[in-house]
Parts: sequence; C-alpha cells; structure tokens
Amino acid sequence: MPDENTWTLESSELPAVGEGQMLIKNHFISLDPAMRGWMNDVRSYIPPVQIGEVMRAGSIGEVIESKHPKFKVGDVVSGWGGVQQYSLTDGQGYYSVDASLAPMPTYIGTLGMPGMTAYFGILEVGKIKEGETVLVSGGAGAVGSVVGQIAKIKGCKVVGIAGGPEKCKYMKEELGFDGVIDYKNENIHTGIKRELPKGIDVYFDNVGGEILDAALARINMKARIVICGAISQYNNKENVTGPSNYLALLVNRASMTGMVVMDYAQDYGKAAMEMGMWMAQGKLKSKEDVYEGIDNFYDTFKRLFSGEKMGKLVLKVLED
Repeated sequence: MPDENTWTLESSELPAVGEGQMLIKNHFISLDPAMRGWMNDVRSYIPPVQIGEVMRAGSIGEVIESKHPKFKVGDVVSGWGGVQQYSLTDGQGYYSVDASLAPMPTYIGTLGMPGMTAYFGILEVGKIKEGETVLVSGGAGAVGSVVGQIAKIKGCKVVGIAGGPEKCKYMKEELGFDGVIDYKNENIHTGIKRELPKGIDVYFDNVGGEILDAALARINMKARIVICGAISQYNNKENVTGPSNYLALLVNRASMTGMVVMDYAQDYGKAAMEMGMWMAQGKLKSKEDVYEGIDNFYDTFKRLFSGEKMGKLVLKVLED
C-alpha cells in the first residue's frame, strides 16, 4: 500500500499557452483502482507513471484559455488531466461534454471510463443473454454497480458481492439486484450457492483472489468470466493469489477473458448515448462519492482499498 510520502503536493505558476494548446481548470478528478497498477514499473497496457511526474488520473474541467482549433474557452472537457488543479494540453485524448445534461462527476463515472468499462465488459466480453445468471464482485463500486444494472436491463438475474450491510442494501434496494452476498459477514461459497443455486453464466470480476476462486467453483457450461480488475491483490508485494480452481474452465468449456476499456475507445460515443438514454428513462442510476480538496488526495485514494466509499470515488480539486 503506498504511503503518504509516495506523493508530494507542489505549487507552480500557470504555464503559458502555446499554439495548438489549451489550459484547463480541472474541477474534479477520478480515483480508480487502476491507479495502483499504473505505479508499478512493469509491462502493462499503459506506461507506468514515472518518478517526478504528475499522478495520472481522469479529469473533467473547463477550458479557460485556448489556442486549439477544436476547443474554445468555456468548453467543459474530460480527459487525462492528472491530479492537478490546472492542465496544459494539446487536446489529445480530450472530448467535450454537455454539463447541462448531467453533473460533471457523472462524466468521469457512469458516463466516463468506469461506465464504459462496465458497458463493454458485460456486453462485448461477457456477451450476456436474456435469462442468464450474472455474478459481479465489487457490486456497489463504480464499475460493478453499472455492470449489474446493465445486466438487469438486458433481462438477466443479477447477484452482487460487496462488503457490509450498507453496500448490500444499496445493491438490493437502490440498484435492483436480485440477490446480494456480504463477503465480510458470511462465507462466500455459502452465499454464492444460496443466491445462485443454478450456477453462474457470467462472472464479472473486480477483486480477484478468494472470491474469484469461489465463483469458478459454481460456473455453468460455457460460462464467461470477465477479468476487469483484482483489487484484493494490487498491494501484494510477492505472493499474488491466482485462481486455483482454473480447471473448472476446462470441465465447463468456459472462458476467462481480460478486458481493458481503451480497446473500445472508438465506440465510446455509442455507449454514452445508450447509457444516457437509460439514465433519462430511470433504468440506470449513477452514484458519485465526492470528497473535496487536492490536499486530501491521499486520504481519498486510500478509500479505494479500505472500501470506505459508495459508487464512484471522485475528488473535487477546485471550486466551481
């Protein structure tokens, strides 16, 4: 687990804006479990954050100065602004959003990377079909909560795993999941057997470890396991716990597939349009857990691993 000395808070003058650039006043940044992986100096789907660099993070803010042909002053834009109050950028990876249609935090939550991860993970990788049974770990989190709701919209039976009565109540009563399993207060194997007596057709995994193993023990023929994350293992220095029940994949002719949302970037617009429609119809709910102050970055970051959050974790770095 990174300690508070992993980062330093620094102040500097605002940079000059050159041709083809824009200066963004960031209002909110996204805190995601993937941030932990980006700090490891290993081969991955994205280069690691280097010593001395601004910590990578998704962001949303307002353009306050522009010499960029595609963006003008006053535009609300989302991209990879990092953990900072202002960002100077050539616009690569940024896109404009309509802040009158949804609050800014929603665009880095359900209508941002977590929502896109859920959408493509469950529909394109999980390939869910009406009537199937879906189990999702981290079911009260930014990705898992959207996965479960999309599966319900598509006519599946959905069971969510989370830690603690409050999160389980949220999944059941607010998100409409069919069943819940409280891994902190009950045996995970018993809970899966109780809630999914006919087995699992699709398991969407955000946590890895023991819970992944327990799910593999209950998969059905031709089941699909979507490997989105493994937050239970991110801070393990040596003995990362992998699945010991992997032969269940052979016996059941099942598949386990990793997914990275960036592979679907060309289709983000289509996904955002459909999810926006579901939100307008009241079928898809969005919940952001917002904390304030860039100086509170570390305390907020720790909530990713302590579980002290509900929905999408967001840090407000500047006043409106």
